[in-house]
Amino acid sequence: MDQDKQKAGTNTQVLAVDVDKIGDFIFHEPDKSFLGDWDINLSKNNHDANNLLQAVKQLQTSSLPVAFPTETVYGLGADATRSDAVAGIYAAKQRPADNPLIVHISSLGQLRRLLGSTAGSRDDSPDAGTHGEIPAIYDSLISRFWPGPLSILLPLPNPSPLAPAVTGSLSTFGVRMPSSRLALALIHLAGLPLAAPSANASTRPSPTTAAHVLHDLSGRIDLIIDGGPCMVGIESTVVDGLTSPPAILRPGGVSIEMIRQCRGWEHVAIGYSNNVEIIAPRAPGMKYKHYSPKARVILVHGRLTFGLVTNYLRARGKVGLVSTMTWRAEDLEMPQNTIIQDPNASRNSGTKGFHRRFALKTLAADMPNDGSGDGPSMNGEINQYAESIQFSSVNLGNEAAGIAQGLFSALRELDLDGVDVIFVEAIKETEGDAAAAVMNRLRKAAESEIKT
Repeated sequence: MDQDKQKAGTNTQVLAVDVDKIGDFIFHEPDKSFLGDWDINLSKNNHDANNLLQAVKQLQTSSLPVAFPTETVYGLGADATRSDAVAGIYAAKQRPADNPLIVHISSLGQLRRLLGSTAGSRDDSPDAGTHGEIPAIYDSLISRFWPGPLSILLPLPNPSPLAPAVTGSLSTFGVRMPSSRLALALIHLAGLPLAAPSANASTRPSPTTAAHVLHDLSGRIDLIIDGGPCMVGIESTVVDGLTSPPAILRPGGVSIEMIRQCRGWEHVAIGYSNNVEIIAPRAPGMKYKHYSPKARVILVHGRLTFGLVTNYLRARGKVGLVSTMTWRAEDLEMPQNTIIQDPNASRNSGTKGFHRRFALKTLAADMPNDGSGDGPSMNGEINQYAESIQFSSVNLGNEAAGIAQGLFSALRELDLDGVDVIFVEAIKETEGDAAAAVMNRLRKAAESEIKT
């Protein structure tokens, strides 16, 4: 019934939930950690709590997924143990079924139950750690980064309680405990492990607001929980501690350098590629094109010239600029007789950063023909240009964490502006911060990467 409804289209509700108003979080252990035993005392006759319970009921009874916020991006959640519910995720996203999903849990006790052990059990084998059946290699990571933007790979139990489509036919599965209290409350109240990829249409930029989810999935799902914008802005880091040496399969919200500070992870290997992989993926984001807006994305190392911009436009067009460290739209090296129209036409938007619109107007004869960049040559075609080019510019600042938080929103904002091509200023790729994750996402989204 639900799948028929999904095919025919559904009215998508957006329900606001303020986690500070749903009730009290009660911790049963002295350290008041979500890793241990905890509960929620929901407020009675409370609008936010009732909205959350509506989402809980749908997760428990329906095969249609629910979109909800985490600290990284919005997720599209469904009961990870029911095949019909997991199929609803793939149908809504139009995602290939061999791309594995990450399971989200609300406590270590829930993970132990998923693995088939009791909360107090301990295996004396070398692979068993202080967290029951969870391999000891993960102890230091769990203690430092959970709840948080880190996913770990675990052996699939036999028999497995997870729906086969969650793992993409792999013998392992990825799992994480989000730090968002709203996400934790949803999972806890549902009493279910939730399979939850990003709540976007497959290959599109990941959503960091409820509006992004609605734009992509309106009519495909019933319910979106609006808990405000996500604080991290890029997906979780995925690590594999089952190999020697352990490996990072996807860079994300926890940096490589932070992981290398943890016991047993000092010599962690890089197990991901910045390009699309054709082999069976070991983790989400390793296969297929990802994070792409409708506009073409050009990743640029160095300064942006007007000649480079015009090489990617064959007619009157709209250009998007995402600046980070040094670019300013008014610093474009422009030909003579060029005028910036409406230089003060600007607006603040949902994007983290400053969004500005303006136009450059110049005579066609003044358009450069220097062949710079690796776009199509414009030899003999200069006079076909219209006399104006419109720009939309988003400045994300010069700190990697802020760039990460605003990147996907910036790409979506520029898409909504109807730009034809987006030029993104590359950031210096170092292993000590979020730069590796930002550049990984940009390379997967970009059509071309060039140096000037």
